[in-house]
Amino acid sequence: MSHRRTPGPRSAVESADPARRTETDTERLDRLIQTAVAPLAGNLSPIALSLAFADWAWHLAASPGRQLELTTLAAQLASDTLHTPLHGAEDGAAPNGDPRFRAEAWGQWPFSLWRAAFNNAEAFWREAARVPGVSEHHTALVDFFARQYLDMMSPANRLLTNPVVLKNAIDSGGTALAQGWQNWLADATGVPTAEDIANQDRFVVGGNVAVTPGKVVYRNHLIELIRYAPQTDTVHPEPLLIVPSWIMKFYILDLSPHNSMVRYLVEQGHTVYMISWRNPDESDRELSMDNYLQMGVLDAIGAVGEDADAAQIHAMGYCLGGTLLAMAAAALARTEGVAGYAHLPALKTLSLLAAQVDFSEPGELGLFIDESQVNLLDHLTKGQGFLKGSQMAGSFQFLHSRDLVWTRRMREYLMGERDQGNDLMAWNADTTRLPARMHHEYLVALYLKNALAHGRYMVGDSSISMNDLELPIFMVGTERDHVSPWRSVYKLHHLTDAEITFVLTSGGHNAGIVSEPGHPRRRHQIATRPAHGRWLDADHWLQTAQRHEGSWWPAWQQWLATHSSAPVRARAIPANRAVCDAPGEYVMQRYAGD
Repeated sequence: MSHRRTPGPRSAVESADPARRTETDTERLDRLIQTAVAPLAGNLSPIALSLAFADWAWHLAASPGRQLELTTLAAQLASDTLHTPLHGAEDGAAPNGDPRFRAEAWGQWPFSLWRAAFNNAEAFWREAARVPGVSEHHTALVDFFARQYLDMMSPANRLLTNPVVLKNAIDSGGTALAQGWQNWLADATGVPTAEDIANQDRFVVGGNVAVTPGKVVYRNHLIELIRYAPQTDTVHPEPLLIVPSWIMKFYILDLSPHNSMVRYLVEQGHTVYMISWRNPDESDRELSMDNYLQMGVLDAIGAVGEDADAAQIHAMGYCLGGTLLAMAAAALARTEGVAGYAHLPALKTLSLLAAQVDFSEPGELGLFIDESQVNLLDHLTKGQGFLKGSQMAGSFQFLHSRDLVWTRRMREYLMGERDQGNDLMAWNADTTRLPARMHHEYLVALYLKNALAHGRYMVGDSSISMNDLELPIFMVGTERDHVSPWRSVYKLHHLTDAEITFVLTSGGHNAGIVSEPGHPRRRHQIATRPAHGRWLDADHWLQTAQRHEGSWWPAWQQWLATHSSAPVRARAIPANRAVCDAPGEYVMQRYAGD
């Protein structure tokens, strides 16, 4: 199979199943009704939410003893609130580390009373959400949405109950409120202010982000493959293929020059290749998980091997890109391999950053993924042909509504302070779409059925198993990850006997990965389990793994270098292999309304 660049894109459905059933009139009626109702519930399934609260309410109604416990707790917390000292017995320290109440003024009455009332309401609902007999999923939903309501009602969100906002309004002579009104009006009407326009132009793809020099050396309908130019006289002979998640633009790993992972690796003597995923449109609705595996990862592995003339390569995957890469590695490790891909270069190492292969405990993201919610999303995507980036971003905002919604609105509308933003925030706003068929397949197979961990995920005519992986693996989890909780990422230890070096780093799903050397307040833990080593659960690993200050990037780079052959002389990218300059064309694809 040739992996040279193609002169143009393939059909979007070239390898998709053509026998897709036509929607009936009754199914179309159901879809139209559900898609009309969905925006009223924030594109969440109102049925799923109703079932959760009904489960909780019926079990609570049948538990008078539990009702008595909660009544007693409510009375005690109310008494504690009313006995809040009038003058400064409480300092300004934020209870439970809540940054909303960090200012010293919150320790003064009456603000201390409102803060205490809010904190005690949170304490009550943490306990009230737990009623014997309610399913674990429903309990988590009740607890989560109780917190959402409380966050919305927080005294930090109101002018007259937030001492910081009140003081700012007085000190500014009301100009802060006037500016906040302008900010709100701009958001409500969709007409940006001059400041907003200036902020939008601060970070430009190919201008001051995604600027590491390179060339697109391969393109098909689904991916562009970027090869970055060498910046050292010698390089490690085994190139590194990076597979980012297809739910994000690749340049989170090539942001500004000072925090670009790609630039860092190239400067350390690695030949780096990067997949840039196509941003799909309605015609791509039939692209499947198999398409992403084959046209994405497997074709890229072949193209890297051919372009670099390499018999072995390193491969790294981030987020769902890591999940897809693990699938490809397991499929290639089978005795029969993958049909049509017999001559690919071997994978020498596998690096998985914030990537899950066991989805049994996906964290709070799992709250939005059950049969009812998937059914609603299927209706949305069937009509559109894809899931919009804005629709997906809304789910992630729910997970951090305190910081991404309420605190931000307080700062922008009450304090009059627009976020200036940074390169990571600009990247986060540059959303991408998901094809309808692939979106359904990955939610059902990975989240609902957990088929990959159970050895039931099919590639070709047979299933794949992580147990077939025998190559060295480097894994990274982040402490505050709401997408791929580190304990969930860690579960790969239970699925393979391969050597695993595991790193737990400070930060969240994105900021913990974009953690360049010199970044302030970064730390990590690291430990290696040898091949066929004994099982150590996540809590024991946390207690015993070595602790280090600073970025984890140097540890990973050294690990890659250790597993590479002796350096060879660097070669420039041949001009006849270049399709276009990096960062390519696919990363520039944007659609109105997303």
